[in-house]
Amino acid sequence: MNDRETDRLLVDRIQHGDKQAFGILVVKYQRRLARVVAAIIRDPTETEEVVQEAFIRAYRALSGFRNDSAFYTWLYRIGVNTAKNWIASNHARLSKTISVDEDEGDYDDIVEQCSDTETPEMLLMSKQVVETVNAAVAELPEEMRTAVTLREIDGLSYEEIAGVMNSPVGTVRSRIFRAREAIAAKLRSFGYANAAGRG
Repeated sequence: MNDRETDRLLVDRIQHGDKQAFGILVVKYQRRLARVVAAIIRDPTETEEVVQEAFIRAYRALSGFRNDSAFYTWLYRIGVNTAKNWIASNHARLSKTISVDEDEGDYDDIVEQCSDTETPEMLLMSKQVVETVNAAVAELPEEMRTAVTLREIDGLSYEEIAGVMNSPVGTVRSRIFRAREAIAAKLRSFGYANAAGRG
């Protein structure tokens, strides 16, 4: 049974009154949704609250969910919309900075691509690459940042991202391409010529 079928069974149980089944979906998707929300609002102190609000909205709307799309595509769409609503109502307070998690950079896979050995010099370079990539992502326009996060961190297909963002697939591809180019340019400016770019 694949993820979509498992989610469909859980949704069916929730729609028939099994509230504990929703807890399973929360555990399954909370961290992934938090990454998406954090990429949009760029306020780490508010991410948890926005994610909780997204799950509350999802729970309230589940009675109308008809499995026309995968549950996580539907949930991410709610998460993206909740984050955008938060931005609209808190615009004056938004911070223009983004925090970098020392232990878990958002783009650790890029670090893996550019480090061959674990010498102190390579470890330092790896940390610098993560910081550079996170800074580049933070500077992207919201739509590009969301698209590249859904693709590179959560591994969604272009079609799934189009569903989440209510955008044509071609637009999604363009946003991701431009985001990757911006990240690669930032890395090149720091001397990491081969550190970016995924299919």
